[in-house]
Amino acid sequence: MNIVLANGEYPKNEILLDMLEEADQVICCDGAVNAYIRHTGKIPTAVVGDGDSIKPSHRMLLHKVEEQETNDLTKAMHYLKEQGVWQIDILGATGKREDHTLGNISLLIEYLREGFDVRMFTDDGVFIPCHDKSEIESIDSGQPISIFNFGATGFQAEGLKYPVYDFTNWWQGTLNEAVECNVTIRANGYFLIYLPYY
Repeated sequence: MNIVLANGEYPKNEILLDMLEEADQVICCDGAVNAYIRHTGKIPTAVVGDGDSIKPSHRMLLHKVEEQETNDLTKAMHYLKEQGVWQIDILGATGKREDHTLGNISLLIEYLREGFDVRMFTDDGVFIPCHDKSEIESIDSGQPISIFNFGATGFQAEGLKYPVYDFTNWWQGTLNEAVECNVTIRANGYFLIYLPYY
């Protein structure tokens, strides 16, 4: 398991803490290393960013990226891409600032376009970027599901309580739920699924 730990709210959910404990490698986005070492006592595999929010005692871990065209989360993703790592779980990317939260969530679509197999885990649920088709298997009937459209058309779904259509606003695809153990969502283009822990 390859984890990128962003510098938002440090995870509190036991699921995420277990993920951090069991990870093959943890890449911290700049200042996230401070919280990671404080909470775990461990040294991350690497720290990626411009170094503007890292304690001096942790600077020896820094893989410094000077360019300012992307944020530290994207720099960490590209660092792993250079290592040939494409399957990545992102933690700590929400909280603290809502503008950063929205920006980080929307970047999931960009990472999918680049070829990453990526998920973003929060203390409350998981965001999954999708292209054309998504199959969610082995879930409980009643599992809440929200769909956020990023320009996709021709939405169809099986196993959902409420019908889907070509949403033009983000709120329109929220608060749906599974009525079967397997849900399939199809569309032409990119969309994002959010599954709260249930």
